[in-house]
Amino acid sequence: MAMDSKQINSRDAKKGNYVIFDDVVCRVLDNKISKPGKHGEAKCRIEAVGILDDKKRVHISPAGHRLISPILDKRTCQILAISGNNAQVMDMESFETFDIEIPEDLKETVHEGEEKGYWTILDKKVFTE
Repeated sequence: MAMDSKQINSRDAKKGNYVIFDDVVCRVLDNKISKPGKHGEAKCRIEAVGILDDKKRVHISPAGHRLISPILDKRTCQILAISGNNAQVMDMESFETFDIEIPEDLKETVHEGEEKGYWTILDKKVFTE
């Protein structure tokens, strides 16, 4: 993976944080931490939902286990042209042009000439709502 990330402990994965499970960036919904047992350490039950696929994932690990937390690159772009399911956009900081696929639920809100937010997630660019 060629993106910026940091490592965090399982116990530090708070609601709203982002973590990577199964090579998918997920937003943490809940983190339940059990008490340590007689011969072990506390366990964390992390519920998260994938950002790109909206699939719910549950991850159980020791509280001291290290997780990868991605650093999302949030930017704005101007939509230059729309062709089918793709939009040609220009980044407002670097003036770089590239194509982004338009998700079905955002087709009505994406119009030429407007500015829109986008994220770079695992080397893939996606529109934000």
